[in-house]
Amino acid sequence: MSAAAGTTTTRRLSAPDIRSRKAGDKIVMLTAYHTYTARIVDDHCDVILVGDSLGNVLYGFDTTLPVTLDTMILHGQAVMRGSKKALVVVDLPFNTYEASKEQAFASASRIMQETGCGAVKLEGGVRMADTIDFLRGRGIPVMGHIGLTPQSIHTLGSFRAQGRAEAAQLAQGGNGAGPIEEDGRAVAEAGAFAMVVEAVAEPLARRITQSSPIPTIGIGASAACDGQVLVLEDLLGLLPRTAKFVRRYGELGLSVQQAVEAYAADVRGGAFPAAEHTYNLF
Repeated sequence: MSAAAGTTTTRRLSAPDIRSRKAGDKIVMLTAYHTYTARIVDDHCDVILVGDSLGNVLYGFDTTLPVTLDTMILHGQAVMRGSKKALVVVDLPFNTYEASKEQAFASASRIMQETGCGAVKLEGGVRMADTIDFLRGRGIPVMGHIGLTPQSIHTLGSFRAQGRAEAAQLAQGGNGAGPIEEDGRAVAEAGAFAMVVEAVAEPLARRITQSSPIPTIGIGASAACDGQVLVLEDLLGLLPRTAKFVRRYGELGLSVQQAVEAYAADVRGGAFPAAEHTYNLF
């Protein structure tokens, strides 16, 4: 309780809070890119991700690669202003952390200082393990991201499910760890507090979750993951096309279109503005 105001102060969730949810209550995670949507989702989410997917959703880029550090910081600040409870995680965008551990620290520390967020997220498993450990050792909580890593789209070739060959081997009784499972192990051992598992074939995503000491947050992976994440605009039906793993909980795109059509018709027909929408002399 606040002694001065007599009101309850909301404590924002932290990276250790999320880490402690391994095999516990499911973790709810959504993206938000600006203050208004952050305010809406904050009461219902454990984690708000300021994802570099804003490049696709807000700016119309074909990939996330053009997104800059300054852009991520600007949107991170907006989301922090709109939220009070959820842990806010901001993506490190492409070409801001891959060159060296020192580059990653410079980028991550700017995000943490200038937004006030609670953690950063970066893509990559084995190849980024040293960087994750370096950041964690300098006080920056890191969420990992394995499987389909959108920043590597030109290497992957397309946005497609990952690990099907590994999952098929598991189904046939194989026990050898493949590259995606090795990525998950490396991220956990490096000290990440959680990791996103994106578009990984279900049996493999389930196995990674069961063997991982840190929470897994699935997107197009497995219901066995410790939590789930979706892009808010996908969930709301604001985007014309969505991936197979998206469940649309609304059709706001259609509602917006209908509202705009009605507004345009009223303006052209002289029905808007009416007298109650204009200011009188006195």
